[in-house]
Formats: sequence, C-alpha cells, structure tokens
Amino acid sequence: MTKGTHVCQSEKTLINLKKARSHLDKIIKMKEDGEYCIDIMQQNLAVIGLLKAANQSLMQGHLNTCFASAVKAKNAEKQDEMVKEIIRVTQMSTK
Repeated sequence: MTKGTHVCQSEKTLINLKKARSHLDKIIKMKEDGEYCIDIMQQNLAVIGLLKAANQSLMQGHLNTCFASAVKAKNAEKQDEMVKEIIRVTQMSTK
C-alpha cells in the first residue's frame, strides 16, 4: 500500500466514524422523541455498518503499515505480539 493510499483510507475511516456519530445523535433524538422502533432500528443498523466499515479499514491500514513493518524488521517477539493483538481484536469483533 502506498502512503497516498493509506491517507485516502484514513480519510474514509474518519468519514465513516463521523457519519456514525452523526447518525447516533439522530438515533438518540429519535428515541427521545418516541419515534417508531423500526425506524430507530434501521438507523442503528446503519451506524453498525459504518462502524464495521471503519473497523475493517483500520485493520487493513494496520496490517499494511505497522504489521508489515514488524515483519520486515524480522523481530520475532514483535511479530508474535502483533499477531496476538490482531487475534484479540478479531475475536472482539465477532462477539
């Protein structure tokens, strides 16, 4: 991944996180206003989708930068640590 691609990916991640925040504010207002549950759930699912996309983008960026650097450095301890971190966050994302 080139540096420019990483920046572009990083910008997309930020956009998704900001959209999720905006949608979440809307969901809170909808709930406070007693709007129809299905409408609230649809907005909630949109936020979940945005957060999943942001998480995927963050993981991709991590693998292409931090993890790739650790592999190139041939530091077995650092590589093992990073693999454990990736496994841990992957397990968290499947709960």
